[in-house]
Amino acid sequence: MTEASDGPRTANLLAAFALAATERTSGATVTSRPATDTTALVALTTFLAGTPQDGLARVLGLTQSGATRLVDRLAREGLAERTPGPDGRTLAIVPTAAGRDLAGRALAGRRAASDAVLAALAPDERAQLAALLEKLLAGLTHSRADAWHICRLCDPEACEAHPDGCPVTRAADAAQAG
Repeated sequence: MTEASDGPRTANLLAAFALAATERTSGATVTSRPATDTTALVALTTFLAGTPQDGLARVLGLTQSGATRLVDRLAREGLAERTPGPDGRTLAIVPTAAGRDLAGRALAGRRAASDAVLAALAPDERAQLAALLEKLLAGLTHSRADAWHICRLCDPEACEAHPDGCPVTRAADAAQAG
């Protein structure tokens, strides 16, 4: 088989795997809340802690009015609250204990589902896959906004515990520097 004829197959395999893995991990993060609520709470408990509403809107791809409705809903349900922002002009969105608990359950479900997907691989194959995923993720990251969007449901501690850190953050840093 030639490299040219393998390209469509590789792309097809990647797309099929991405869909299957997404279904499993997304299904595992399902809570009693809409997916946007869960995603917002995960981001707010990890890398967006204390961000103003417009930052949350950018990461989630929401309009300002959509973000307002989201934050209003989270506040009404006791999952987040508005507190004075760092500049005194804005309000920061901060998850409550209940919001942090929901985000923690979603991350734990995502981790378990991802581990189940990876169970078919031997340890050396997992290492090879990790290296390839780092390269692919870096290739998708051209800005800090890309990084925030890509990592909106990530567990930053998983990357922070690794000696190489997060490939998405590294790529965003490189893009910002150059």
